[in-house]
Amino acid sequence: MENQGTTKDNQFALKVSSVLQWILNVSLLVLAMILVVFLGKETYELIIVLLISAEEKVSYLLIEKIVVYFLYFEFLALIVKYFKTNYHFPLRYFLYIGITAMIRLIIVDHSSAMNTLLFAGAILLMVIALFVVSSERLKRS
Repeated sequence: MENQGTTKDNQFALKVSSVLQWILNVSLLVLAMILVVFLGKETYELIIVLLISAEEKVSYLLIEKIVVYFLYFEFLALIVKYFKTNYHFPLRYFLYIGITAMIRLIIVDHSSAMNTLLFAGAILLMVIALFVVSSERLKRS
């Protein structure tokens, strides 16, 4: 009798997880479409900065636009990897996004030397985490 209760609980848990997985998948597809729109907008703005702008501070703006472009691209790559790896988010991709975001922050806000140093320390910490996550020793276990 107890085994039948466990089976029903297991079936219920499987149904709930299936529904939640479906909701997550649909949400990620909607997010991917939104990111594609923003990536297109960022591409247009990047072209405008490259071709039209003749200001002196264009180099900072151009670099910022390129880094933002890579952030959108990395988020899209993360969503693609999620569907290709049987609904799994690799930790590496979050670290890549974090490193890129911190680089963007340094480019955009480098007014305080202490903040820039702290941002660089955060990047170093994420690079170390990336090394640990990607090491062969962890992949074997």
